[in-house]
Amino acid sequence: MPKGYWIVHVTVTDSERYADYIRLDTPVIAEYGGTFLVRGGRHEAPEGPQKDRHVVVEFADYDTALACYRSTAYQEAAAIRKATAQSDIVIIEGQP
Repeated sequence: MPKGYWIVHVTVTDSERYADYIRLDTPVIAEYGGTFLVRGGRHEAPEGPQKDRHVVVEFADYDTALACYRSTAYQEAAAIRKATAQSDIVIIEGQP
């Protein structure tokens, strides 16, 4: 079964409060078996404008990735992210 992924691009606008999001989202993602493959780090954007921070989270499958995102616990964390950053999230199924 193909894995599921969150691909996230973020520009943080309030780093102090964004830290609260990270503290809340990390245990929720772990509860759903998510693994951070990328969380910040060096990057280059050779084509077009990009956000400042990039994150890739791997889940056992697409349905688990969706369930985590849609969970009440994650949505509580997401409210903080939405208030403290500009972000794009794609939930995608990997290759078989």
